[in-house]
Amino acid sequence: MKNTKNITVGLLFFSLTLLVGKIKAQVLKDGKLSLNEDGSHYMKFTLLNQIWVRGMDYNPGTTVFGYAKAKGTDIGIRRYRVQFYGQLTDRVFVYSQFGENNFNHIGDRKAGFFVHDAIGEYALDKKKLSLGAGLTAWGGLSRFSSPSVGSILGVDAPLFLQSTNDVTDQFLRKLSIYAKGKLGKLDYRITMADPMAFQKGSGYTANITKQSNFSSMPAKKQWNAYFMYQIKDQESNLTPYMAGTYLGKKKVFNIGAGLVYQPQAMWHQGASATDTISTNMLQLAADIFYDTPVNDNGEAISFYGNATHFDFGPNYIRNLGAMNPTNGNSNPDILNGAGNNYPAYGTGTVLYAQMGYKLKDNLIGKTTLMPYASIQHANYERLNDPVNFIDAGVNWLLSGHISKLTAAYQSRPIYNLAGDKTDRKGGLLVQYQVYFN
Repeated sequence: MKNTKNITVGLLFFSLTLLVGKIKAQVLKDGKLSLNEDGSHYMKFTLLNQIWVRGMDYNPGTTVFGYAKAKGTDIGIRRYRVQFYGQLTDRVFVYSQFGENNFNHIGDRKAGFFVHDAIGEYALDKKKLSLGAGLTAWGGLSRFSSPSVGSILGVDAPLFLQSTNDVTDQFLRKLSIYAKGKLGKLDYRITMADPMAFQKGSGYTANITKQSNFSSMPAKKQWNAYFMYQIKDQESNLTPYMAGTYLGKKKVFNIGAGLVYQPQAMWHQGASATDTISTNMLQLAADIFYDTPVNDNGEAISFYGNATHFDFGPNYIRNLGAMNPTNGNSNPDILNGAGNNYPAYGTGTVLYAQMGYKLKDNLIGKTTLMPYASIQHANYERLNDPVNFIDAGVNWLLSGHISKLTAAYQSRPIYNLAGDKTDRKGGLLVQYQVYFN
């Protein structure tokens, strides 16, 4: 009996060794697990973690659980992502992503991990036309409405381009049917989305005022599109997420335009308190992306410019505070609200630009630096003074995007309820990113 048991264990061990060896043999470059001999069918796994440490001044009147707080230091996980995707057959592609955003010391515990993406896709023509459906970021408006967060230039993407984030979508993802592909150098994506109920979104209120807000009525379908002409190197459209910078590994020059349209998405109060007026939501954007090496020693330049027009209805305004470490405000005259909030979205026009310059390779040992700066300049109907949100810093590229440390300064304007700018606040931010891709 003992010998039989030993033989069984030995055979099991031998079988496991062969299986592990076979799996290892199937692992090709880029971490893909092959499903066929030539590697055209595969599965892939990626992992991303971005940790923030900040010290900043808060908006006037800020409180944390009712206690006044003028400034503070916080530690949090800005983003944690796990991706599984693969080409299962010549025409079938599957993609899923899970993760967590904005996990900090005042948030709910053990409740933040959620599904970001869950799609199935079928290629009618492998290059020209693929159709897909599910919870997805295949949407419209602009390049960085679907940013590849592991390769963004600074500590954050231009978040105003995620224009309905967590209001009628799930952290920019929408339940959608989409078509995407490439026609020569023209890359396109067209989407019909089913907006999520505003009643379950952030900032929901049933009150109807003179200032436009999202309607609580059952939503009509939303249409998204983005078209991009790729003049130099062609970018992958395998997933909806677009690179922030290639660190000089590609020569990319793209010009794009997009839109988001939803009938009767908004409402506001008319001449009388009982008069409710519904309006369409329309967003239009045009952008340019230039990312290229400048010589043979590793130096590279990255530039992105965007012009966006938002029509959310009369005087619409909405605040944004990334990973806000506070949750209240005792000053009723502050439009921004608590912590690091500022009016990022509104009816009006936004101009945005960001630029970075990667210094030569092996500048500091085997590492190098990439300083950057960006500005969001917005003229919103609700405000008497323009919004200028500034973000500038430097990336220490310890191993490209795989391991990098970013130090940045961010500055935001403060507004009163009358729409006048009264002050500016800012803070220092350090991010460490580790990215298995």
